[in-house]
Amino acid sequence: MDVVQQVLNAVNTHVQYAPFIIFGALLLAGFNIPVSEDGMLFISAVLAAKHRDMLPQLFLGVFAGAYLSDLICYWLGRVLGNNLWKIKFFAKMITRQRVASIHKFYEKYGMVTLIVGRFIPFGVRNGLFLTAGLGKMNFLKFSLYDLLACTISSTVFFTLYYTYGEGVVEYVKKGNIILFAVAVLAVVAFLVIRQVRNKGQ
Repeated sequence: MDVVQQVLNAVNTHVQYAPFIIFGALLLAGFNIPVSEDGMLFISAVLAAKHRDMLPQLFLGVFAGAYLSDLICYWLGRVLGNNLWKIKFFAKMITRQRVASIHKFYEKYGMVTLIVGRFIPFGVRNGLFLTAGLGKMNFLKFSLYDLLACTISSTVFFTLYYTYGEGVVEYVKKGNIILFAVAVLAVVAFLVIRQVRNKGQ
């Protein structure tokens, strides 16, 4: 949390600009620049607890930034398509096999994939959004699903950080690790089941 604390200290002196700074930082995350959505939610919530008159602006800034960041990531995948793998940074982050697997999850579970995925960091979120674009998921469908998913995750984390501050961060990290592990196991199980079915045909 050292970097987050430094950012928090910096924006705390100019809190009136914080919603715009947080919003802008999250838009950069849409281009896969390493800006932590969880970190921005923490900063905005802690600032809101100290400056309660700024609560609506801070929540709107972090929520709008997170949501628009998702849409940017989706369109990156959709517009670049297969050219995405010509960019080393993206090629290392997400393989063609993973895209195919996540796409099948979208087809099978739809909205649940986005809702659960938004609670998992470690690059999983952007992987989901890129995959939706690469798989040319209907944009209206994606944007509505993601709006619901973003509303749930942003509200939950913002409320936790606003209410409990830094004391809840470790619990959130542990919860994210558990969700990540469950997601990995689910993907492995899905691939194994698919392989067994293909052999049986």
